[in-house]
Amino acid sequence: MEKIPVAILGATGTVGQKFVTLLKDHPYFRIHELVASPRSAGNRYANICRWKQNILIPENVGNMTVKTTEDDLESIILFSGLDSSVAGPIEERYAHAGHFIISNSKNHRMDPDVPLVIPEINHTHLDIIKKQKYKGAIVTNSNCSTMFLTMALAPIHKHIGIEAVHVTTMQAISGAGYPGVPSLDILGNIIPYIGGAEEEKMEEEPLKILGSLESGRIISADFKISAQCNRVPVYDGHTETASIKLKSKTSPEDIKQLLRDFKGLPQELKLPSAPENPIVVFSEKDRPQPARDVWINNGMSTCVGRIRECPIFDIRMVILGHNTVRGAAGAAVLNAETMYKKGLLPV
Repeated sequence: MEKIPVAILGATGTVGQKFVTLLKDHPYFRIHELVASPRSAGNRYANICRWKQNILIPENVGNMTVKTTEDDLESIILFSGLDSSVAGPIEERYAHAGHFIISNSKNHRMDPDVPLVIPEINHTHLDIIKKQKYKGAIVTNSNCSTMFLTMALAPIHKHIGIEAVHVTTMQAISGAGYPGVPSLDILGNIIPYIGGAEEEKMEEEPLKILGSLESGRIISADFKISAQCNRVPVYDGHTETASIKLKSKTSPEDIKQLLRDFKGLPQELKLPSAPENPIVVFSEKDRPQPARDVWINNGMSTCVGRIRECPIFDIRMVILGHNTVRGAAGAAVLNAETMYKKGLLPV
């Protein structure tokens, strides 16, 4: 097949760079345009990007001339890794112009007519883009920590029911972008606060993702989440400890099997970025660990372990995921693959 030309918005940032690594050899998409701030425009990408990935900049990408967010673009599909301070109006302008924005930015996640998608869970929510006010469309993926919590909750919510969740996160420094958290603040330390309404996002976003689509509207799930978010001196990998109150008593072994069996549309379609097992369940008492497990299935799986009874709620567990892959750029790429196979992209 002839690959679809795509643009990356915010191409010089942490998420933008990860988009480059995930799209450089993609079977559906071809990087055609790189977009960044006006100060980067007109420059060769390799000359102005402070590259922080574990591969070299692909030569063809490094030689591209960077465009600005004020430019008209040729690509219909735009992957957005823009900073939330500027993303909202830029994404809207491109969507009005007929572009399809697959966004990692938070600005439109909770808009009523914008789907907040984890395709293993709620790919049917993509249908509401037909009701958007744009000539094109905006589709979002979740906050990074929301991603892994929601993946673990989804099969439990569907088959057993959930009444309440308490979750505490230990979030890697790469989640703060580059240069991120000052070394004197994070080395040998834990920072018990992450800005940008991180806890509120974790309390609201899963309910939209796990909600039902009724008459063209998303009705959020009806349980409560309490979140506490911390930054820790780990490079990659957000770890979460969660306690879950269930609607009906279920054993830890049954929960483990439910998570092991979980698959969705990306697995059925064998999409290029889809892990064969979206949830990997560990039996070891001391796993998952970010240093050992975050790259399982190319960083696209959610790792879950220590599933056991909770003396206050019903079940507790440890959850881990790669925050810049499945929690960011990889999630957006998987959303685009899903949209392509569902015939929702104008190509």
